[in-house]
Amino acid sequence: MVPSTSMGKMKKDHLLGKLDLLILRILTTGESMHGYAAAERIEQFSDNVLQVGEGSLYPAPHRMDEAGWLRSEWAPSENNRRARYYRITAAGRRQLAEEEAEWLRAADAMTRVLRLA
Repeated sequence: MVPSTSMGKMKKDHLLGKLDLLILRILTTGESMHGYAAAERIEQFSDNVLQVGEGSLYPAPHRMDEAGWLRSEWAPSENNRRARYYRITAAGRRQLAEEEAEWLRAADAMTRVLRLA
């Protein structure tokens, strides 16, 4: 994730390690997409609060492909450049469920602590 200097953007370390969760979730739409398109969707659905930097953009889906969470194939992109397109696998859906449950437990715990008063 890339930090932004404008108000309302998440700092880099706030979502460190959660890029897998976001990419897996974006790919559950059933549509295969390349890394840049997935990053654009993350930004779009987060109202531009979350931004994926290029340093994270390409290694993450490649690593998840190697782990068996994604399946990839090469195809021409919208601008006729060769791009690797990714689809989520059954193993990826199981991983998503685990990571989402972990994130929700942590968010709930944070909320309880923040509401102390």
